[in-house]
Amino acid sequence: MSGSGPLAGFVALVRRDLLLSFRRRAEMINPLLFFIIVVTLVPLGVGPEKATLQAMAPGVIWVAALLAAMLSLEGIFRSDFDDGSLEQVVLSPHPLPVLVLAKVLAHWLVSGLPLVLLGPLLGVSLFLPARAMGSLVLSLLLGTPVLSLVGAIGVALTVGVRRGGVLLSLLVLPLYVPVLIFGASAVSSAAAGLPVDGPLALLGALLVLALTLAPAAAAAALRISFG
Repeated sequence: MSGSGPLAGFVALVRRDLLLSFRRRAEMINPLLFFIIVVTLVPLGVGPEKATLQAMAPGVIWVAALLAAMLSLEGIFRSDFDDGSLEQVVLSPHPLPVLVLAKVLAHWLVSGLPLVLLGPLLGVSLFLPARAMGSLVLSLLLGTPVLSLVGAIGVALTVGVRRGGVLLSLLVLPLYVPVLIFGASAVSSAAAGLPVDGPLALLGALLVLALTLAPAAAAAALRISFG
């Protein structure tokens, strides 16, 4: 990593991870395809009735976003662990929580941000009212970084475990429940013409809490994983 300060290390790691992600486009695109396929399959399963799809849209979009985020989680640390570069990151003189935050930011930019951008398009396919689109985007904008931050802790704990995908799901899914509830609640309330300040404020509080605690927790988990 070029530069000597923590900020230089942060920027260099974000740039490196983004470059590697664009070189491995399949890993980047697969969760997005999963997100699109799950949402577009719903009308085939429950029927094309507008009222039914409209009522289900907030929950369907948020569950699909959550599962798509889970599919991409191992990309935060797995490839670096396999090629040995993660050990160099852990041994780096830069503060490890700062480097973990850089890796989480790069992960969110290639996996979470596209979900935010695709959300309204898929909302249209489920007849989500136009007045709920802003809340959908805002809820995904607040919630998907929390998924990446919390997921980083689980990945850091299981990165040294062979076939740790199931264990990762068991660790992370319960922690995703509040994000799912508040995210879907914000969109449902907006669709019904009700105030959305409460659920969005709670999502914002979860984001602040995750930004404060998750990098340090994931850094500690990485140190444990490397003994």
